[in-house]
Amino acid sequence: MLNNSKWISYPTKEDYTCPVFRRKFAVSKKIKKATLKITSLGCYYAELNGSRIGDFILAPGWTYYKRTQMQTYDITNMIKNENEIKATLSSGWFNGRINIRTRKELPDVYPALICEIEIIYSDNTKEYIYSDEGWECALSKITFSDIYDGESYDATYEEKFIPVKIQNYNEFKIVNQQGVFVKEQEIVYPRSIFKTPKGETVIDFGQNMTGYFEIDLDAKRGDKVSLSVAEVLDRDGNFYTENYRSAKAKFDYICDDGHQVYKPKLCFWGFRYIRVDCFPCEVTKSNIKAIVLHSDLKRTGYLNSSSPLLNKLFSNIIWGQKGNFLDIPTDCPQRDERLGWTGDAQVFIKTASYNYDVEKFFDKWLEDLRLEQKREGLIPFCIPQVHDRPGSSTAVWSDASTVCPWQIYLTYANKKILARQFKSMCDYVDEIGRITKEKYLWYGCWHFGDWLGLDAPAGSYKGSSNPDIIATIFYAYSVSLVIKAGKVLGKNVSKYERLHSKILENGRKKFNEFNTQTECAIALYFDFAQDKKAVADKLASLIIENGKRLKTGFVGTPYLLHALSENGYTELAYDLLLQENYPSWLYSVKQGATTIWEHWDGVNDKGEFWSKDMNSFNHYAYGSVADWVYGVACGIKTVDEKPGFEEVIIAPKPTKKLKWLSAKIETRKGTVSSAWFNEGDKFRYEITTPSKATIIIDGKEFCVEKGSYVF
Repeated sequence: MLNNSKWISYPTKEDYTCPVFRRKFAVSKKIKKATLKITSLGCYYAELNGSRIGDFILAPGWTYYKRTQMQTYDITNMIKNENEIKATLSSGWFNGRINIRTRKELPDVYPALICEIEIIYSDNTKEYIYSDEGWECALSKITFSDIYDGESYDATYEEKFIPVKIQNYNEFKIVNQQGVFVKEQEIVYPRSIFKTPKGETVIDFGQNMTGYFEIDLDAKRGDKVSLSVAEVLDRDGNFYTENYRSAKAKFDYICDDGHQVYKPKLCFWGFRYIRVDCFPCEVTKSNIKAIVLHSDLKRTGYLNSSSPLLNKLFSNIIWGQKGNFLDIPTDCPQRDERLGWTGDAQVFIKTASYNYDVEKFFDKWLEDLRLEQKREGLIPFCIPQVHDRPGSSTAVWSDASTVCPWQIYLTYANKKILARQFKSMCDYVDEIGRITKEKYLWYGCWHFGDWLGLDAPAGSYKGSSNPDIIATIFYAYSVSLVIKAGKVLGKNVSKYERLHSKILENGRKKFNEFNTQTECAIALYFDFAQDKKAVADKLASLIIENGKRLKTGFVGTPYLLHALSENGYTELAYDLLLQENYPSWLYSVKQGATTIWEHWDGVNDKGEFWSKDMNSFNHYAYGSVADWVYGVACGIKTVDEKPGFEEVIIAPKPTKKLKWLSAKIETRKGTVSSAWFNEGDKFRYEITTPSKATIIIDGKEFCVEKGSYVF
C-alpha cells in the first residue's frame, strides 16, 4: 500500500509547528478519473488548487501508534491544467503533548506525510505522482497547533519552501480507512454576548459542545484576534478555566488586510463560552459561529417523555455522546486528557449503540484495543495507549475487552468483530487468573474501585465499595461473556465453563455480605448474590435511608436502576431517575447542564466547584442510564440467540409518575418502538416491531410477528 511513495517530513523537528508540503504538476490530456491516497503521522489538512480535499477533520484519525489509516479521495473534478497540491501537518494525536508514549518511545520520529495521486486519462493511460524528493516543504502559516493547547495562525506569514527530508518509517503499517470520518456536523450561533463582573467580554453559545469556531471580520494587516474557551462560568458569572488543568485551549490569529474568514484546521475544543481576549473591532453575533465536530454517526435512538426535565436529560446524553465520540470514545473533550478510557466506553456502549449506529466506530477502536493488549493479556486503561507505564488490567475498565465486542454483536449481529476479538477476550480473563492473589477470585490487585462514588472516604476518588468484590464479580461476568461468544463462534469453552463455576462458588463463599449501594447493585445485576431478595431489600433500604438518592460512582451507577427494577423495586428506580435534588441525574439539569457531568456535584447548589483537577462538564458515563430507559422503562430488549434485533422482547414497566414515555430504535431489521401512556386507572401501550417479538404486558406474554400493536 503506497509502496512507491516515500515518507516525507520537514528537515528538522520543530516542536508544535506545522509544516506544509507541496507539489506542482501539470495535466495536458483529458482526465477520466483522478484519485488521491494519503495518510500521515500526525494530523493533516490537504488542499488542491486552494480547495480542501475531502471533509475528514483531523485526518487520518487516532489509532494504535504503529498503524495509520489511509484515506482515498476522488479529486477528478478538482484537477486543472496547472495544479498544486498542499498538505499541512500537525503533531496531533501522534506525538503532540497528548501522547507521552510516542514522544518517549519515538523521540526521533517527526510528523510525516505519504501519498500518491493516480491520474487515469481518457485514453486509459495512467500517470502517478508520488510523495518523494520532488516535493517541497515550509513552516506554514499555522505557527502553533496542539490538541490540548489550541492553534495560532499568522495570515501575514510568508512560507519559505525548501527540499523535504525522506524518512525511513517502514515500521508504520498503513491500513485502509477502518473508522468513521470526523466531520463538521452543525452550526451553533451565539446566544448572547455580555460583560462579566471582571469586565471581560464573553460569548455564550448556550450549549456545551466539541468543535471549533469560525471568525468573520474586516481588519488591518497585523491586527490580532485572541480567544479562550470555557465550559462554565463561576458563581459570580466570571469566565472559568481551572478545570482545563494545563490545557491552554486558546486560539490566536494575526490578520491580513481586508475581509477574512478563518476556522482552525488541526485542533478542537470542548466549550460553551468564548472569552474575547483581543479583537480588532467590537464583537457581534455576526463575527463568530461555533461548528460542532464528531464522528459521522447516524442517529438511531430517540427517547421522549412528558417531563421537560427528563427530556433535557435525554438531550444532554446525546450531546455528551456527540462531544466524546470524536474518532475514539473519549472521556472528555476539554481538559488535558481527552483519552479513550476503557471504563467509560464499557459502561456506556449499550446506550451508545442505541443512540447512534456505532458499529464501524467500535470496529476500529476494538481493533486498536486488541493491538494494544500486551502479550500476557493486559488491557491498558486507555485505547490508544498514551501512558508510558500502562500498569495492569483493572476491573470494569479492562472488561471493555469482553463487554464491548459482545454488545456490538447483540446490537448489530456482527460475528466478524466477535471472532476477531475472541482471542483478546480469552487472553484477558486468562491474565486475571495469573495475577490474582487468590485462585478463582480477582483478589489483592490494584483497581479504580467505584470511581467517584459518593461514599468515598475523605480525600479519596474511590467509593467505599470493596474493590475485590467489584473485581471478582466482573471477573465472573467477563468469563461468562467468553463462554457466550465462544458458543456463538463454535469454540470449545468447557475450560471457561468450569472456571466460571469456580469463580461463583469461591466468590460467593468469600463475599456474602454487601454493604454499599454499588456492591448490592452489581451483585444483583450480575446474578452474584445468592439471596437476591435480601440483597435487593438492603439496596432499597440504603437508597431510602439516603432520601431516595444514590451514592454510586462509575461502577455502580450503570446497573443501579436495573438491579432495582429486576428485583421488585421498579417504582424506587423511577424515584431515582426523577429525583431532582442532589445527587441525581436531574440535579445537573436543574443547574443548567447541557451535557452530562463527570461529578454528581460538579457545581453544588452554592455555585462551588467540586475540584480544579478533575471536574469535566462533558463526561458521558453517567448517561448510561438511558439504556435502562430504552430496555426497562420502555422495555426494548435484544435476544442473545437472535442478535441484531432479529427477534425482540418488549416488556415495558410504566409508572404513574409520568404521563407518558416513548423509545424508538432504528435497527438493522427496521424500527422498533415502544410507548406507554398513563390513562388514570389504565396504561395504553403502542408498540411497533420490525421482526418477531415477545411482548410482555403486566406479566402476560404475546408472541407476535412484525407489525404495530396497541394494548
